[in-house]
Amino acid sequence: MADKKVVIYSTPTCPYCKRAKDYFTQKGIAYTDYNVAEDREKAKEMIQKSKQMGVPVIIVDDEVLVGFNQAKLDSLLL
Repeated sequence: MADKKVVIYSTPTCPYCKRAKDYFTQKGIAYTDYNVAEDREKAKEMIQKSKQMGVPVIIVDDEVLVGFNQAKLDSLLL
């Protein structure tokens, strides 16, 4: 688990973003959080990687997930 690179593109008002970040914290998973509401460059990067405008976009190593899917995250991280 420690060798996984986890990135989340989120906004402060997104409830699924909060759930995803709470999940990472509970599991002790380090992650990088980009606030796409304030950072336009990261917003463009998120759209380029995911082909989506919705948040959260979570990237585990090279796997892109759109939305908070705990079962999928469990399989990728544990």
